[in-house]
Amino acid sequence: MADRDSITRVTVNLGLFSNILLSIIKTCVGIFGHSAALLADGINSTSDVVYYIAVKIFMKQAQKPADVEHPYGHRQLESISAIVVGAFILTTGIAIFWESINKVYDILSKIETGHSASSWALVIAIFTFCLKIFLYTYTRKNMLKTNNPTLKALANDHLNDIMASIAVIVGVLLGRLGYYWMDPAAGAIVAIYIIKTGIEIIMESSRELMDYLPDEDFSREIRTEALAVEGVRSIEELGIHRFGPYYTVNMTITVDGAISVDDGNNISDKVEKRLLDKFSSGLRQVHIHYHPYTEKISLSNNHPENKESQGVNI
Repeated sequence: MADRDSITRVTVNLGLFSNILLSIIKTCVGIFGHSAALLADGINSTSDVVYYIAVKIFMKQAQKPADVEHPYGHRQLESISAIVVGAFILTTGIAIFWESINKVYDILSKIETGHSASSWALVIAIFTFCLKIFLYTYTRKNMLKTNNPTLKALANDHLNDIMASIAVIVGVLLGRLGYYWMDPAAGAIVAIYIIKTGIEIIMESSRELMDYLPDEDFSREIRTEALAVEGVRSIEELGIHRFGPYYTVNMTITVDGAISVDDGNNISDKVEKRLLDKFSSGLRQVHIHYHPYTEKISLSNNHPENKESQGVNI
């Protein structure tokens, strides 16, 4: 966990400092270079700075050890942090879209005179595009190492910024060719990507907080490993709960009703050890309960692929 937290901290800090730089440059060049698209992207980077600071606060709290009130630790704050990221992205996208559409209307209706963006706006847009490709690649690589939902949200935001930079480049180029309304229109396109990313981040992080069932292959593997332990007759119930990067398993198995309590405990301990050894990188705790085996349970629950036994018990 120390390595995981260190990787996450370095990744978040790199993204924060990069966005501070980009927000200052893009906002200034967007204003003085007469580029609505680059200005919209600068506002987006400013929003990134705000939520990166929020992420750092949440990530620090998530690293706190378990206590009496939080026996499973504070890792759920990682998913909450991702939702904060998504909320900032979504609100920023809506504001940028509204402003950009109004500007397009003003230019097309001759209420406002269009201006050709400066060449510096194009240079900064290309620089942003290259930097965001690096940040996306770096963040995604570390996200795969840590399985951290916050880093996944940040990687998606970098990808969003890549698409936004492409829209800015196209808008600035067409604006310099005389199609002045294309520059703010590019800002609206940027906003659409921002809104889409914000919604996706909020939806996915909310699912994690709602204890959604992992993919069926993971559940099936857990059942298969448990049934492979000698003495396990069937699996009566399986509950899988997510806490940050790890899962906690609550499983009820059935054993021969004629064996002693000590023998039943030994079988339960073997199942617990087998699962923790097999899924050491994904499981934090395994709780095994056992009931006496009956023919009715055997017929309905002895197969891992049984759909009725795939649900999560909360």
